[in-house]
Amino acid sequence: MRVTKAVKAEQLRILSEIYPDAKPALTFTTPFELLIAVILSAQCTDARVNIVTSRLFPRANTPEAIAALGQAVLETAIHDCGFFRMKAKHILETCHILMQEYGGTVPADFEALQKLPGVGRKTANVVMSVAFGVPAIAVDTHVFRVSNRLHLASGKTPLEVEKGLQKAIPRADWSAAHHWLILHGRRLCKARKPLCCKCPLAPFCPSSVA
Repeated sequence: MRVTKAVKAEQLRILSEIYPDAKPALTFTTPFELLIAVILSAQCTDARVNIVTSRLFPRANTPEAIAALGQAVLETAIHDCGFFRMKAKHILETCHILMQEYGGTVPADFEALQKLPGVGRKTANVVMSVAFGVPAIAVDTHVFRVSNRLHLASGKTPLEVEKGLQKAIPRADWSAAHHWLILHGRRLCKARKPLCCKCPLAPFCPSSVA
């Protein structure tokens, strides 16, 4: 199956209809809370992160408050999140940088975000898109898998897929499409057993086994 621009447009149209209310699964109220939640989400489900932050944020939800906890206390607070020691180290280092260089606020700057410990391209894209409303496409495991299966954007690395998606999707839809692809990966286009027989995208998917 040849995936033309017209096919990609139809894929996106269907995704937009299936997931009209797609939104972030992480719970947060400020850009800083979102930043911490996304750092915690590495190798961890959003549901688990929300459990952890529901304990942490009422106690400490600013750089100053989290920095005051210290490594040992923060590790205990996030211990069920996976890789908690390294995450605690990165979070504390990030808090100190935010206090020292940005007055305790999260910078609305992609390059500056990537310089924070524990923040890679995906996390920076999420923060820019969700917290600051800047069109961006964060490529997580779901976005990577679904994009490649659909041939919406093919690539061997998240960066290759991100660049491909930026070309295939109108810029105004970047942020929304990011959430469409995540939900599709979670609900239908699963890693081990994709539910092609139930998928509205099957007629337009070169990987479909329906």
